[in-house]
Amino acid sequence: MAIPTLDPNAPDFTRRCLNLADPRLGAKALVASDEFFAPKERMLDPQPAVFIPGKYDDHGKWMDGWETRRKRTTGQDSCVVKLARRGTIEGVDIDTSHFTGNFPPAASIEACASTSELPPDDATWHMLVPPTALQGNQHHYLAIGGSDTFTHIRITLFPDGGVARLRIYGRPALEDALASSSGDSLVDLAAAENGAHVVCANNQHFGLASNMLMPGRGANMGDGWETRRRREPGNDWAIVALARPGVIRKIEVDTAFFKGNYPDRCSLQAANVTGGTDESLVTQAMFWPVLLPEQSLQMDNRHFYEREIAAIGAVTHVRFNIFPDGGVSRLRLWGE
Repeated sequence: MAIPTLDPNAPDFTRRCLNLADPRLGAKALVASDEFFAPKERMLDPQPAVFIPGKYDDHGKWMDGWETRRKRTTGQDSCVVKLARRGTIEGVDIDTSHFTGNFPPAASIEACASTSELPPDDATWHMLVPPTALQGNQHHYLAIGGSDTFTHIRITLFPDGGVARLRIYGRPALEDALASSSGDSLVDLAAAENGAHVVCANNQHFGLASNMLMPGRGANMGDGWETRRRREPGNDWAIVALARPGVIRKIEVDTAFFKGNYPDRCSLQAANVTGGTDESLVTQAMFWPVLLPEQSLQMDNRHFYEREIAAIGAVTHVRFNIFPDGGVSRLRLWGE
């Protein structure tokens, strides 16, 4: 099993915001000026880029990303990406991992808002990242300000080369999140696609806690939150900031694919938090009111709770406790 890694040097926006370019949420690489060595879709892969020595295909060395041919004329290469949700953009990561002698010397990122699948020729593009120098085999985290919302981005390489991964971190527009509920009065307040995010988790050794907030059911045991085996007293936990304040009416805890390693029990605490820092929430959360008392769990199963939920009013954050450790595929918190 591949153990996930969290970049300790990544800025705060990578943890607080949703990757709007995640294909699991519906993002698409639409068109590229060139993709001779490696296809544009590979650049959006949610998994970290890898390097496989000795792997070649019909076009040359296999690279995990988008790579264009060596340009022998003037001009630049570009790729247009449709974001998973219309939203504000707070930061980007242009990742050139494993691209050393073939990375672009510079790149820029523009954004537009369009109702078309592919923006028309007369679309108005806004420069988010002006042409910026890149280095090989490293992340380039770039913060972006502004309150405008966008649906598409365009990355331009000067003049050519390869990008392993492109992440566009932002917050989904409120109206889009509500529309995605298909008219249901209850919205999944813990859904990443609606703007929820994991504030902190005490352990993410085998699987990231943010996986619990992704759409659909888990694809396998690696597509969930899984902690190491606990060898000391206590329990594991994760704190989730909801997409917006709401009264939680229905809860689902899904242990899909977790069989010999599912938690024995779970519970939820919750609170309406204003101000403070993420660090301060870790201490506060231990004393939050109980939203869902301890419930026994079963392996590879969906667990639904309604009558068991305590009436504590509107909340902004929850602490999800698992006893004593283990793996959970998805957490759903439907509310209004």
